[in-house]
Amino acid sequence: MVVMNSLRVILQASPCKSPWRSFQVLRSTPVRPCSLYTCTYKSRNRALHPLWESVDLLPGGDRQSPINIRWKDSVYDPGLKPLTISYDPATCLHIWNNGYSFLVEFEDSTDKSVIEGGPLEHIYRLKQFHFHWGAIDAWGSEHTVDSKCYPAELHLVHWNAVKFETFEDAALEENGLAVIGVFLKLGKHHKELQKLVDTLPSIKHKDTLVEFGSFDPSCMMPVCPDYWTYSGSLTTPPLSESVTWIIKKQPVEVDHDQLEQFRTLLFTSEGEKEKRMVDNFRPLQPLMNRTVRSSFRHDYVLNIQKNPKTIASQMTP
Repeated sequence: MVVMNSLRVILQASPCKSPWRSFQVLRSTPVRPCSLYTCTYKSRNRALHPLWESVDLLPGGDRQSPINIRWKDSVYDPGLKPLTISYDPATCLHIWNNGYSFLVEFEDSTDKSVIEGGPLEHIYRLKQFHFHWGAIDAWGSEHTVDSKCYPAELHLVHWNAVKFETFEDAALEENGLAVIGVFLKLGKHHKELQKLVDTLPSIKHKDTLVEFGSFDPSCMMPVCPDYWTYSGSLTTPPLSESVTWIIKKQPVEVDHDQLEQFRTLLFTSEGEKEKRMVDNFRPLQPLMNRTVRSSFRHDYVLNIQKNPKTIASQMTP
């Protein structure tokens, strides 16, 4: 009941309730309700975004996200299966600025773009993906690894269409969602990501949406199949503890100019005082009594004092 009341508050206060009323649609495209419940995070050393001020920020749960992942505390689980990813580029619909991040949404009425395996018991359909990033390159990711921040983090959001009829239902229930997290780090130019980056100027302002078709988000996955997994929550209200998180161990490289394009987006609508879209992440949450499992062996981390140089080279992203 508390979760449902919280959700009602968000839907009443958020522009996600009726996005089609205020979108500046730059190309003809079908418009669907927001698939991210709210459009803001509390950023480091900054005041709350107005949308956070209208909700209860104390969900009272013990499985909140994001978290700091500690190598030495994660447990290798040999029973974890490889994660199978199968995305159909034709299911990509549009990209839009919802006043919190930019979302790329997918047609999800059938099992055309799905993931399975890994820690999951069912097939999960891709709903959307989005990013979180900082004002500077020193931070931006939601999750951290041994307290290391990355400049940005990609989230690919999937829902359990076997157990639930809609994404909205799945987002409120245990095992309803599965989110793949991919860290972005500074490095070489990411050729496939550039198609997305080139579209960002057309959605600079809040509530702008354009068609964005034929895109396969698996191009943004690291080659290494290793991952961590844990039970957690949405990182936006209603903060429901419905998410199986799958955090890829290996980051992907993007160049500085590509990240700078993210920072040209605005939290604000056209005509309003401009506010740069940066630091759109939730602060870290306590692990509580949860276990973070890994799909890979990492016994060498326990021997870090014996071979510090070797270990340091292995752990460098």
